[in-house]
Amino acid sequence: QVQLVESGGGLVQPGGSLRLSCAASGSIFSIKTMGWYRQAPGKERELVAYRTSGSSTNYADSVKGRFTISRDNVKNTVYLQMNSLKPEDTAVYYCNIKDTWGGDYWGQGTQVTVSS
Repeated sequence: QVQLVESGGGLVQPGGSLRLSCAASGSIFSIKTMGWYRQAPGKERELVAYRTSGSSTNYADSVKGRFTISRDNVKNTVYLQMNSLKPEDTAVYYCNIKDTWGGDYWGQGTQVTVSS
């Protein structure tokens, strides 16, 4: 069983920054990707960014140049640094881990609201 605990969400003004954290614990043997998704009201969940075990990264076009995903392998923690936030970044952000055995694990979500 894998548990993901997210933190770092909140209310921020446009142009501001936030850093999300996701700490993974439990039976984690072979991580394939660690990443972040988001879901805005009335919209489908979408990929924000992910990082592979080989340190390759992939970002949604809407966040390229503003968001950075990083990972602490020792702490089994993945971070999402979000800069130059826009109102359209408002969403619930979910941490996700996929392992090489087909496991697909999700956090409980953390709310990010960008508003003046």
